[in-house]
Formats: sequence, C-alpha cells, structure tokens
Amino acid sequence: MAKTNKANNNMDMERCARCVLPITWETLYFDSEGVCNVCSNWEKKKHLINWKERERMLVKIFEEAKKRKDSYDCIVPFSGGKDSTFILWAIVKKYGLKPLVVSYDHCFYRSKTLDNRMRTFRKLGVDVITFTPNWQVVKKTMLEAFKRKGDFCWHCHVGVSAYPMQIAVKFKIPLVVYGEGGGEYEGYFRYEELEESDEWKFNRRANLGIRAEDMAGFIGVDLRDLDPYIYPTKAELESVGVKSMPLGNFIPWDVQKHVEIIKKELDWKEDEIESGYPGSTYEKIECIFTGIRDYIKYLKRGFSRVTHLATLDIRHGRITREQAMKLIKKHEGKKPKSLSVFLEYLGITEDEFNKIALSHLIPPARAIDPKKLPKGKKLWDQDQWYREK
Repeated sequence: MAKTNKANNNMDMERCARCVLPITWETLYFDSEGVCNVCSNWEKKKHLINWKERERMLVKIFEEAKKRKDSYDCIVPFSGGKDSTFILWAIVKKYGLKPLVVSYDHCFYRSKTLDNRMRTFRKLGVDVITFTPNWQVVKKTMLEAFKRKGDFCWHCHVGVSAYPMQIAVKFKIPLVVYGEGGGEYEGYFRYEELEESDEWKFNRRANLGIRAEDMAGFIGVDLRDLDPYIYPTKAELESVGVKSMPLGNFIPWDVQKHVEIIKKELDWKEDEIESGYPGSTYEKIECIFTGIRDYIKYLKRGFSRVTHLATLDIRHGRITREQAMKLIKKHEGKKPKSLSVFLEYLGITEDEFNKIALSHLIPPARAIDPKKLPKGKKLWDQDQWYREK
C-alpha cells in the first residue's frame, strides 16, 4: 500500500473518546467527556431498555396482524442483504407470520446476492414482488443527486422507502416491518422512541430533501416516470391504517449473531466488498457500488466504512479503540477499481467526479487529493457486470 502523508488523510480529526466516530459523522455531537451521542444511545440500549417487555409488545403487534385473516399479515421490504434476510427469516420462522416480500431492485445486485435471494425465498416459502425501475431514468437521478447532494443513491434511498409503502396501500396491508432502529447508527431517533416511518422521516432521511416532483423537473422527465419514488400521502396511509416499524426497536440488534443464523438456516453466503476489511464479509455485499458510495464518503467526510465497522466492533466488545484506529489507518482511503464502471454509467470523467465529490466537503474534514490515494483491488465479479460500452 502506498503511503499517504498527513495532508492527505483525516486521521487527526476529532473523534469520539469511546468509539472512533469522527465529528463529521451525520447527527454526531460529543458530551463534556468527549463521548458521542450514538455511544450514549447504545448505553441506553444495553442497560435501560427492557427488551423482554419490548418483545412482548412485538408479539402483541404480530398477533393483531394475524387476527385480520387477510391475504398477508405484513410486508417485508427486501434486498437480500444481511438485515432484510434476517428480518424475513424472523417474521416467517420465529414469529409465524405470512409476509408479502416487496423488493426494490436498485439495478446493482451482485450474483451472489441474487443466489442468496432465490435460496431464501424458496427455503422460507414466500410470495415476492420485485420492482426494477427504468434504467435510463435511474442514471439521470444518480448524476443529479450526486451533483446536488454528493450522494448518487437517491433512487435507492427513496425506492426502498416509498415503493413498499405504495404496495401496502394498494394491497391494503397495514403493517410494514423494516430492520434496525434509527438509533442504531445515528442520532435522528433514540431507543426510548418507538419510531414509525412517516412523511417527515421520509423527507428528512430518505429522499435527501429532493421530492420526486423536484427530481422530475431537475432531470426533465414526466412525473409519472418517477411514480415509484412518490411516498403515499397521509390520507392514503390512514385510509388503510398503514404502520411501519423497525424490528430493531423490539429486539436487541446484533448483526454478527443475525448473520450466523441466516448462514445456518438459509445457507446465506458472504462476499467481498471494496471498502471494508479484506476478505469475505457480510457487510453491504448486495450492491456493486458499495465501494463507490464509501469512497465518496471518504472524500466528503474524511472517513469510510472501516470506521463504521470498527465502531460496531468496539461497542460489541470485540476490539479496543486502539485496535480500531490501526484498522482505519491500514484499510481506509483506497480508490475503488469500480470507479471506471461508475463513470461509464454516469457519462463523466474522473476529474469531473472528483470536482463534484470535493464540492460537498464537510468541515472540519480536509480536502484529500484523490490522485494520491492508493488503488484498491478489483472485485472478483467486476468483469461480469453490465457495461454501457
């Protein structure tokens, strides 16, 4: 690995005294002892929440859903990643519900994820609706969102949030079950709050502040071309009584334990990603552009996925803070090989990419020269990906 000097990294940014989250993490602030609000929330998760009582509340919600005797008890939004796979397993096998699986295909599924999805559906015996959006429209939204917000994933954020809710209204299924709670990784919500997804949460967190109506005007398409990204109105949701909830607000969320369950029960397979620890992992393996998303975060905020993973390992007592800092220094800050594919999809040059990403720099992170960063390794399946040229 090529060496980078202090001017080309952000290792000295102010970070939580307990974990390794830097001040540029969204919604983060520190108390008088230098401990971040997310760590404080986790302490409440471990010591103040009565999880047995929470699960009794969950079971009661599920029993009410079963009493309706409708075609489906609930909707489970599904990608095939670790979290949605565990949720679907728990809904079917642990709690005995009949779900309708609703999958928004973001256009970037990898081959192992497609295999994982098929095995999961067949082993659990579930009905599935998969929606794949217009590729030409997707590319336009990616470039527009990247330019405006430094985040090309608008279509995915919005699709996985809005489309299942649309199906809930159309099929009159009032319960939608998501994954981890909002207090798991950021500070929008606390564990004391039994949050639900609503228009406020959608507009604050999912759509980056860009409504489908806005995006249609920005990219020059008819609004009907962005219909899958329109969140149902309050009146529409209330007409069915739709409620959505994160499973992680009712059971302790421990990703590693969940992964062991789905490996054993569903033969779920890990894969490698560009931006995490080397080797196979369970983390964000379902998207070909996980590495690009994390690379942009590194250019904008001065940290990437290794910081996130190391933080979780600290909170679960698997590593020390000192070990985490060494992992960050060793593994973060590499330019992904998939960048060439991404640039091809969006029709821009690497210089244009760098200019856009760095225009969204979040102080106190310092601007990094992307040309001085070492290059990462190509993923085993990159040559199998769809190419525009």
